[in-house]
Amino acid sequence: MNNLSEPCLSLCRKRVFQRKFSRSSFYILSTLLPFLLLFTSCSTQRKIIKAPIKEEGADFLFKKLKEHELKYSTFKANFSAEYENKGQSNSFSGQIRIRKDSMIWLSFTPALGIEVFRMMVTQDSVKFINNMNKTFFTGDYGYVNRYLHTNIDFDILQSFLTGNDLSFYENGKFRAGLDNNIYKLSTADRMKLKKFIRNSQEKLRILIQNIWIDPQNFKIVRADVKEIKEPNMKLQADYSSFETIGEQLFPKELSFDISADNNLHVELSLTKITINIPLVTPFRVPQSYHPVKVNPGTDN
Repeated sequence: MNNLSEPCLSLCRKRVFQRKFSRSSFYILSTLLPFLLLFTSCSTQRKIIKAPIKEEGADFLFKKLKEHELKYSTFKANFSAEYENKGQSNSFSGQIRIRKDSMIWLSFTPALGIEVFRMMVTQDSVKFINNMNKTFFTGDYGYVNRYLHTNIDFDILQSFLTGNDLSFYENGKFRAGLDNNIYKLSTADRMKLKKFIRNSQEKLRILIQNIWIDPQNFKIVRADVKEIKEPNMKLQADYSSFETIGEQLFPKELSFDISADNNLHVELSLTKITINIPLVTPFRVPQSYHPVKVNPGTDN
């Protein structure tokens, strides 16, 4: 009499299993629900970040660009560099020291740890000492530009090294656009301010310039420049690995490309960056050094 028939036993087992499964399911769902909600929230947040950025006008972007530029009176950093030219590569280290709008001082040291090259540039002069062959040079940008097949001046060099916009050129008529979800400013007629023109030839310089701006921090992530009269000569700079330096963002990884007769590529990694401190920029030519011999037909 106490034994249940086989159908009854099967039904009882089924009901017990359903009750256990329901309790287990509830426990699993209640445990996983917070994680599911978190995952859903994170997915939604990622979608918001990747959403297309709002288009802005050129005046707004240029204003933001200037507001977020590195503000400094002096700049100092150590660097390590990789250099590629004509299929050959080399590496070296050194120091950069800048007095804003007046002087750039560079020291180059190969792996042996002995300085082989020192350079000082101002708005209208270029000087360097070569300790390897005991030579020196004092002149203007003409010699350097002919050697590198570029049209670099002080303002372009300073802006490329600091990741800022040009200081001595007209703001021009920029056009705003988007390029791969990054703001882009472009102009085809940027000219040097008259008060910084030092000879008649400079009046003929008209720059074609593009600037790519990060939509989050309004820092320059890429910039290129070339002249209307020299369309085959192009300078490009790329910036990454932004870190806070004195409450300001600054890129610690820089790369430069010079596209001309001889393509040149340089990558810099900066360390020990400091701003707004007193600088020492020694530059003395030993008496035993002799001047660089300039090829006939040049201006120097």
